[in-house]
Amino acid sequence: MEAIKAFFNKINHAYQLAGNRLTEYLRAAFYSLSVKLFGQPRTDSFLTAIRTRYRSVHNYFSSYIDRHSAYYKPIAILWKTAVWGFLAVVFYIFCVETNFLWLMGSMPSVEDLQNPKISQSSEIYTADGVMIGKFYTENRTPVPYDKISPNLVNALIATEDARFYDHSGIDLRAMAGVAAGILTGETDRGGGSTVTQQLAKKLFKTRRRSARGLLSAIPGVSTLVYKTKEWLTAIKLERNFTKEEILTMYFNTVDYGNNTYGINTATQSYYSKSPDSLNVQEAAVLVGLQKATTTYNPIRNKERSLERRNVVLAQMAKYNFLTEAEADSISKLPIELKLKFETPYDGNANYFKNAVVDYVKKWGDENGYDLYTDGLKIYTTIDSRMQEYAERSLEEKMKKLQETFESHWGKQNPWRDENGKEIPNFLEDVIKRTSRYKSLATRFPNQPDSVDFYLNKRDTMTVYDWKTGGAMVKYWSSMDSLNYYKRIMRAGMMAMHPQTGQIKAWVGGLDYNFFKYDHVKQAKRQPGSTFKPFVYTAAIDDTTYDMTPCDRIVDKPYTKEVLIDGKMQNWSPKNSTGYFTYANMTLRRALAQSVNSITVQLTEKVGPKDVVRYAKKMGISTPLRAEMGIGLGIFDVSLYDMVAAYCVFVNSGTYTTPVLVTRIEDQRGNVIEEFVPERHQAIRPESAFLMRHMLKGGIEEPGGTSRALYNFQVGLNQRNEIGGKTGTTSNNSDGWYMCITRDLVLGAWVGGDDRSIHFRSTDLGQGSRMALPLVGSFLEKVYKDKSVGVEPGPFTPPLVKIDKEYQCTYVVEEADTLEFEPEEDVFLPDEVGAPIGPPPPPPPLPATDTTKKNQ
Repeated sequence: MEAIKAFFNKINHAYQLAGNRLTEYLRAAFYSLSVKLFGQPRTDSFLTAIRTRYRSVHNYFSSYIDRHSAYYKPIAILWKTAVWGFLAVVFYIFCVETNFLWLMGSMPSVEDLQNPKISQSSEIYTADGVMIGKFYTENRTPVPYDKISPNLVNALIATEDARFYDHSGIDLRAMAGVAAGILTGETDRGGGSTVTQQLAKKLFKTRRRSARGLLSAIPGVSTLVYKTKEWLTAIKLERNFTKEEILTMYFNTVDYGNNTYGINTATQSYYSKSPDSLNVQEAAVLVGLQKATTTYNPIRNKERSLERRNVVLAQMAKYNFLTEAEADSISKLPIELKLKFETPYDGNANYFKNAVVDYVKKWGDENGYDLYTDGLKIYTTIDSRMQEYAERSLEEKMKKLQETFESHWGKQNPWRDENGKEIPNFLEDVIKRTSRYKSLATRFPNQPDSVDFYLNKRDTMTVYDWKTGGAMVKYWSSMDSLNYYKRIMRAGMMAMHPQTGQIKAWVGGLDYNFFKYDHVKQAKRQPGSTFKPFVYTAAIDDTTYDMTPCDRIVDKPYTKEVLIDGKMQNWSPKNSTGYFTYANMTLRRALAQSVNSITVQLTEKVGPKDVVRYAKKMGISTPLRAEMGIGLGIFDVSLYDMVAAYCVFVNSGTYTTPVLVTRIEDQRGNVIEEFVPERHQAIRPESAFLMRHMLKGGIEEPGGTSRALYNFQVGLNQRNEIGGKTGTTSNNSDGWYMCITRDLVLGAWVGGDDRSIHFRSTDLGQGSRMALPLVGSFLEKVYKDKSVGVEPGPFTPPLVKIDKEYQCTYVVEEADTLEFEPEEDVFLPDEVGAPIGPPPPPPPLPATDTTKKNQ
């Protein structure tokens, strides 16, 4: 008895010391705060009244209690312990809830609890309603409760929380069982965490680093704080949501391994079916995954997954969701999967999707949205049918072109300098720019032999197969792979609606899985003669010159002293034919035949600065310098800019910014923003009509460089108006074709990965041979599919009066009937004008005038 008394005396003394200090601190803090709020007189008066009341109550109870009893002190200590313990728990919960003095870390806010944010995939749709991609940090698409199989619900409750419908967030019986298991050493009693607690942990990530407080560094204490947060959050969830809503959030939140989040993605990935159609054994596999997504993964560890599935089935039988016979029967079945995992770059339009992602990310940064977590629905301008036709056309025509390229070079290497000689050590120099080389150079500093060894060490790799358009497995080294890829010609193509600015097809390369570089917007290459229309536009639109398509310039030699390599030298551009006709040619025919001598004379007339000014007004964003050779396409541009600029000719002189996205909706289908393109008048409507008429000359004029379109079924003999311009750059490094129709403006580029890789022959490497077939094939397919809504037909008549002469008359002379083989300067030879194969007869020439053309 004495020992007990001594023990309680020690505890009492410790409590008194702690209590006195805490009381003094609280009194001082309370008094100081009260004085600041109410003033000292009122505070002193209030405290005096409190003390008086306290003495009255104390005296009242003292009259009924024997303070000299042997049990008084132990009972008093127990009461004080209970009271102070209760207050300590309340204070602890207060600290957790408020993150008092930053000790405990943050808790979910009221807004978070009422509107919990689940990371969702954003989906990208085409203009015709086809989903072409999902972007995410966690691949998740939530579903409602009625889309979740009852088998999933039963398996989850039986395995994780048998009293789910009976508790309010915390299962005290389960917690007591865990405590008993720890004391008795029985570790098979299971955990005490409820489904609601697990949801709180996953939904609000209460253990993430950003939610930690100062006490999280103390082992044991941090665990207590985490658990307390989950308990409190679970209770709040139970107050705010029904049991069905909690189960729905749980299934839509949890991780099922292999980057599948949420039950909808999991069932689609593992079984290729919706969550409401899962049978018992399939549901048991997915619920069993929750214990450990790697250990019990049905793909990586099928045997462990089978064992875990059967444990879930046994639990379902234990809690009467299945009979023993049903559980035994199902347990004997194997796990059967039907895998179908999604990636953001499944399907087509992958280069376009990349552009959309860049656009939406920038928009999201400015407007507070996250493409990867906010479950946005992004509606784009692309047409799934036209996109498919563009990809097919590029694949088909590039396969044929690659066959020609391989035959053309045979066993020789295609990388050549300006003089046609093979570039020595080309592959050795190129590989030094690769990440593979840089990684090895870092790993083996000052050890070039080791770097060379690994660069030439062979291993199994998957590479692009240009013959099939798919993949093939090779036993190659890095040098072997580079040697193979450098010989493959690259391409890009884009189609745009000229009035709305909507991009309808975008193909940035041969195959996004192997070639990530986008040749629509990312790549910048010399456009060759496709840049000439900007010179003609300046001459026709600028009122200073005010020229017409029927004005004439003589095709003759031209020499001018210009600055070349820092020295003033004579510059004498030549036509690609190697000769001059000395014909007095109309501007329309000169552009149609792409005559270099006339282009540079016209450039001198209007001035290179005005050519730059018009190119910029019409949408060319890359750097340009006011040099005499600008009209011959010597500065790099993107296919994206060129297509948008050519739209000006069809859209009455109005430039419209290309549109990728029409609207963005939130996960509930509410429209967040609709996108309208920016527009400005770049040239006069009359000038746009005249330039459109000029570009039609590439098909209609004798020797026009676009006449190879007659080899495609694009309705040229059915009053379908098409205009176009070809382009070929130095040594045939780049082949271009720009095409305008009433509903679409198209552009295509073809060339080697390096400018030194090209055909030796202009007959093979010109734009009408390399790029035009891509456009022709695409238009064939689009016009054939009536559901697309794009049909052959004439351009829209001009909305303004055309005062300038454009129906040029000719005296039919021998020079007029020749199909000249145009074009360019010594740096930029272009295409031979004759079409590929015998075309149908060209349209008849206009009526002959009585004026000699050489006047």
